[in-house]
Amino acid sequence: MHVVNLAAETTNPLIPHTAELIVGAIAFTLLFLVLRSKVVPMFEKAFTARTQAIQGGMERAEIAQQEAQRALAQYTEQLSKAREESQSLREEARAQGVAIVEELRAKAQEEATRITAAAHASIEAERQQAITSLRNEVGAIAVELASKIVGESLDDQARQSRIVDRFLDDLEKSK
Repeated sequence: MHVVNLAAETTNPLIPHTAELIVGAIAFTLLFLVLRSKVVPMFEKAFTARTQAIQGGMERAEIAQQEAQRALAQYTEQLSKAREESQSLREEARAQGVAIVEELRAKAQEEATRITAAAHASIEAERQQAITSLRNEVGAIAVELASKIVGESLDDQARQSRIVDRFLDDLEKSK
């Protein structure tokens, strides 16, 4: 038979011994103090750094967004100025093209007028030369014919001139 210790049976196994409670309290206090003095400041420091990094990142993001908006506005303004400038350059080029065409047309007209006038002058000069040549030939033929009709020689130059002029005047009147 076993002998059972009545004192052991009377203590509750769920309640710890007093010595364990004291050792546990001292160990908890030491652990709490070490954590509070060493670990908690590191956590707070990391938390503060992380908070500042997030806030700084947000501020930098806001600044970058504002700069991007300013750059976009500036780009849009420059683009609109470039479009206006290109439009004005196109209009100017179009006007210059019209002016050049008109100038070339005027020069061509002047050149055509000059060529026509030169051709008329040349034709008139050739006509006068032809008339003079014909007059001389007709005069020579008329003198030869007159000398054959009259039967005497008409060697006198003045007489020949008068006869030719009279013959041509009669000829022109008959037209």
